[in-house]
Amino acid sequence: MLRFSKDHNLKGALICTEGIDGSGKSTQIDLLYDWLKSKNADVILTRWNSSDLIANTTRKAKKKNLLSPRTFSLLHAVDFADRLEKVIIPAMKAGFIVLADRYVYTAFARDVARNVDSKWVRNMYSFAIKPDLTVYFDVSAKVSLDRICATRQPKYYEAGMDLKLSNNPYKSYVLFQNRVIQEYKNMIDEFGLIQLDANNTIHSKQLCFRNLVMEVLNRKGIKI
Repeated sequence: MLRFSKDHNLKGALICTEGIDGSGKSTQIDLLYDWLKSKNADVILTRWNSSDLIANTTRKAKKKNLLSPRTFSLLHAVDFADRLEKVIIPAMKAGFIVLADRYVYTAFARDVARNVDSKWVRNMYSFAIKPDLTVYFDVSAKVSLDRICATRQPKYYEAGMDLKLSNNPYKSYVLFQNRVIQEYKNMIDEFGLIQLDANNTIHSKQLCFRNLVMEVLNRKGIKI
């Protein structure tokens, strides 16, 4: 993982959020994006599994529950590679702040939780560039489930139903997401993820998030 293990030399900055569903990470990066735009900063936002190249294929396969853990992993890697080369790196070369709602750590957590070999997954993403900051919003699987169920039911793969952990989607969700959480916890020291308590208020989390981002931007000499 030579490229991923060293700091990049691009003009821009790469800021990432991570966490299980219901952790509030998307809300936080959306708020950060709006705040940076209000400061007239050059900023773009990219999301996991959003490449036009592969999104439709992934969506159709998920709908029919056709994905094995390794196929699931490979499709997401193709999606990520397309966005990295077409969106993330060009923007950073131009000096933009790139905000990523999920990055390679999502694959490292979810795929390994699905029993895909950890070294295999990490090697597959070895072409990725190292973020300047990754914030992990930590929340329990139970709280995550409660938040999700306020608006919808857990989805098939989200609940890890493909792993046959339980016939009950709610129980399966907690069991699977606890696996994912453990993988995230293992990565805090390995990759230097910054852990924030996702149980705090939206406002307090955003203030802390902004402070962390400003430290990075100031260090890199990016003015906003």
